[in-house]
Amino acid sequence: MSTLPLLETTDRVFVAGRWQAGASRETLPLINPSDGSTLAAIARGNAADIDAAVAAAQAALDGDWGRLTAAERGRLLMRLSSRITEAADALARLEAMDVGKPLKQARADALAMARYFEFYGGAADKVMGQTIPYARGTTVLTLREPHGVTGHIVPWNYPMQILGRSVGAALAMGNACVLKPAEEACLTALALAQLAAEVGLPAGAVNVVPGLGEEAGAALAAHPGVAHVSFTGSVAVGKLVQAAAARHTAPVTLELGGKSPQVVFADADLEAALPFLVNAGIQNAGQTCSAASRILVERSRFDEVVSRMGERYRALRVGPALDDLDVGPLISARQKEIVEGYLGLARDMGLRVAGQAVLPASLPRGGCYVAPTLLAPVDAGHRLEQEEIFGPVQVVVPFDDEADAIRIGNGTPYGLVAGVWTKDGSRALRMAHALKCGQVFVNNYGAGGGIELPFGGVKASGHGREKGFEALYGFSTLKTIAIKHD
Repeated sequence: MSTLPLLETTDRVFVAGRWQAGASRETLPLINPSDGSTLAAIARGNAADIDAAVAAAQAALDGDWGRLTAAERGRLLMRLSSRITEAADALARLEAMDVGKPLKQARADALAMARYFEFYGGAADKVMGQTIPYARGTTVLTLREPHGVTGHIVPWNYPMQILGRSVGAALAMGNACVLKPAEEACLTALALAQLAAEVGLPAGAVNVVPGLGEEAGAALAAHPGVAHVSFTGSVAVGKLVQAAAARHTAPVTLELGGKSPQVVFADADLEAALPFLVNAGIQNAGQTCSAASRILVERSRFDEVVSRMGERYRALRVGPALDDLDVGPLISARQKEIVEGYLGLARDMGLRVAGQAVLPASLPRGGCYVAPTLLAPVDAGHRLEQEEIFGPVQVVVPFDDEADAIRIGNGTPYGLVAGVWTKDGSRALRMAHALKCGQVFVNNYGAGGGIELPFGGVKASGHGREKGFEALYGFSTLKTIAIKHD
């Protein structure tokens, strides 16, 4: 039995409303990235567990869960939201230890997950069909219906937020869910299953199978009983998920990588912009798909912006998650190696470090820490300006005019989020239209922010939308009914 907050067990799968041993009877170690210690043992779920979870989800659809009205589903999700809010401190501690993010960030994620279930609970009975003018003597109407069993493959960087926006919307529409959390960080997903059972969600409505991506995740994506797959993660794995789901023609929502720019024009309010410029790059140690990892600055203010950002970088405090400082560790030794490889490339290519935090000598030896680093100037087209680093590293790129900013802003394979800083309203609208991405923030920046705001990308950043009402449409299928009555 686990002594971790909220959790009765960590080494089981949650299927059909109860904890049970995984089919393999094997476990995987869950490592605390703050110090390298083992937090817990988790079940090494496999294809047999996915089979059982999909069967349980289908049974729920055919039984108690499927018989609920939309209003009844909504009330259960609202109840779950309240229970998550009550447990926010315990959930935040689990997430901080599991992912390595500072405690205050983890608590914000717990409250965001609660808000997702509140939002989708309130929306469950408000997704309406339409009537369509058609031929005389015929009435045509449309219905929104659930897909059925939905598969959710959730990454390690924001387990609670991504679970909330994906599972919350799917449940609101009446789907039954099978969730495969990341093997690096799955404690809050297991806790959510437990809380869902506590508030009375019918058995099988939510099932959680931890395990390796190439085993449990691959089995979920390829399962013929799964009618829709939601995946958040890397471009490479997203392509594999989409190919696997295509074998049984299941639609897929993909939220993949990003290399999001914030574009700073000479007339920008720098005092307002500076916190967003830095925080949106180093939040969660830069391990955010929508992180503002590129700062594009008009040349006349380039030196000033770099200098001011550098000051902020040098003041950042780095330490273990539970110390609740500005930046915690990366998720794993492997991720640390990847980020350090990019910093080594920057050194080899002579890029200037314009600001860097100092790593205290007292940091735990087994922790996965990398000093947050600002590199400037970096040319458009450079590898560090093009590739997603997924660590606390930002590059600053000069531009000459609006056309140049658009060219550079759109000049990567990605298109997830962008920010624009200017006092010129016409320019702001032109930029918002010209930047090819799923979200544009003007004189603010939310790294995927806003429960109500549709979120997703174009190009290599994926397709489909989560969050807001758009997610409800994605987790449903449209049926047209034509009734001849004359």
